[in-house]
Amino acid sequence: MPESITLAVFTFLVSFIYSSVGHGGASGYLALLSFFAIPHQQMTTSALYLNLLVAGMAFWNFLRASHFSWRLVWPFTVASAPFAFIGGFLKVSSNIYFILLAGVLLFAAWRLIFEFDHDTPEIIHPPSFLLSLPLGGVIGILSGMVGIGGGIFLSPLLLLLHWADPKRTAAASAAFIFINSLAGLFGKLVSHQFQLSPVVAYMLVTAFLGGITGSRLGANHFSGKWLRRILAGVLLVATFKLFFKA
Repeated sequence: MPESITLAVFTFLVSFIYSSVGHGGASGYLALLSFFAIPHQQMTTSALYLNLLVAGMAFWNFLRASHFSWRLVWPFTVASAPFAFIGGFLKVSSNIYFILLAGVLLFAAWRLIFEFDHDTPEIIHPPSFLLSLPLGGVIGILSGMVGIGGGIFLSPLLLLLHWADPKRTAAASAAFIFINSLAGLFGKLVSHQFQLSPVVAYMLVTAFLGGITGSRLGANHFSGKWLRRILAGVLLVATFKLFFKA
């Protein structure tokens, strides 16, 4: 029971922090689940399931705050959605999965520590279709295989290439993550790999509460840099644990 309470509390923290910047929190959920003896098939499906819930709420709140631009998102989703389905359909060995996941968590930790929160113009130039199409495909297939929505890769691209300001980046990421998570889950369903971990029952309510609170505050008020850095520490610990497991 104490482990279930701890898991529920940290799930709230993960969903709150990630949703405040338009993310679903899959890398955080995977980090939490990696501390338990859970098969990797259940880890990926459970993380995508929670991701879908939280990213959906984040998208709704950033949309209501008038930060969403479909023109910014669609060139990436054209390729990412089908490739996320393919990634979710693929069967990956445990060792390869844990190595991929460790790499993703390490990137997520770096992304959280070195937050790109400097001021940037709203949109300097729209993303090139010829560039965003392959980028979306690569992010999509990796997302489906590992069990994430891909926002941790898309966000820094949008900011560093000056395609969007932080608020529009958050809104675009939320929509991107929702679509990819749905495609990844469908791929797992078709390939008979849809396996939810029983611990998800302890995570659903707090993920919902954290997601709706964090995204509403993130869309209208704050970024919460210090909370993201705490979460980055959790991700780093999980990364080293996964490398040893692989």
